[in-house]
Amino acid sequence: QVQLVESGGGSVQAGGSLRLSCAASGIIYSPNTMGWYRQAPGKQRELVAAITSGGRINYADSVKGRFTGSRDNAKSTVYLQMNSLKPEDTAVYYCYFEQAGWSKVWGQGTQVTVSS
Repeated sequence: QVQLVESGGGSVQAGGSLRLSCAASGIIYSPNTMGWYRQAPGKQRELVAAITSGGRINYADSVKGRFTGSRDNAKSTVYLQMNSLKPEDTAVYYCYFEQAGWSKVWGQGTQVTVSS
């Protein structure tokens, strides 16, 4: 079993920056994928960034050029640097972890609020 602990998030004005972190612990194999989803009120959860243990990163079109994902495999930790934040980025951000043969694991979620 894998556990995730998220940190970061908060409130910021439009144009500002925030950084999220997510640390995984437990039984971890490679390859695996960690990343971030977000869910705004009344909307479906959507993928923001997916980061493989091999270093491949996929972004949602809405965040390309503004958000940067990274990971430290030695620490089993992923990061999401969010720049040029917009009010429409306001959501609860959920870290996730997945590896073959196991169900996807979710973090507790962290609120990101961007005011105009």
